[in-house]
Amino acid sequence: MAKILIADDSLFQRLVLSKIVKAQQYDFIEAKNGLEALDILRSHKPDLALLDLNMPELSGLEVLEAASQEGLETDIVVITADIQETTRERCFALGARKILSKPPKEQEVLDALNQLISKN
Repeated sequence: MAKILIADDSLFQRLVLSKIVKAQQYDFIEAKNGLEALDILRSHKPDLALLDLNMPELSGLEVLEAASQEGLETDIVVITADIQETTRERCFALGARKILSKPPKEQEVLDALNQLISKN
């Protein structure tokens, strides 16, 4: 069974995403800041991460950068309210597989999960 990391400093957003993930019967782990997210990426090696960009400790961009430098193989879907093209380009350059605008629609999250999990 696939394991999903949900990394967001917003408890509400983590609850919304965990409900979607749980309904698909995926296992999930939550992180409330970037440092926790990076630790989980390293230690649990989830199949997929849903990653907010604006988090305390380490930003989502810093997590992406560290994951890229360390060769971590988790597929990462960025979920952000920042829609600037330069931010999107940087996320993709650092290895993000998809970017969803915040708040994401349930179907967008499901499509990303199904597409990237089935690829693995």
